[in-house]
Amino acid sequence: MNKTPSKHSTQFNISAPAAQTVYLAGAFNDWKSDATLMKKNGQGTWTWNIELPPGRHEYKFVIDGQWCCDPGCDRPYDGCPKCVSNSFGTMNRVMEVA
Repeated sequence: MNKTPSKHSTQFNISAPAAQTVYLAGAFNDWKSDATLMKKNGQGTWTWNIELPPGRHEYKFVIDGQWCCDPGCDRPYDGCPKCVSNSFGTMNRVMEVA
């Protein structure tokens, strides 16, 4: 009998106080730029909780229609341990779920 790995509640967040909309896009939602609308709190931080299986998950934010790894982080890889380059010449964030 094969046991499916359990999923873990994982929170994503980004500070973007001036943003009107922030979406989360990644391998877990087929990189759909408008599938996962994040919620903004009073301090300008956008959050979203999602159930993910253990493993490595790449993602990006779509802030007011613009794809970004994290504000200020879409430049050539400069040692950021939470970013990896992608085939488009930009950066993806990485979430490791234990």
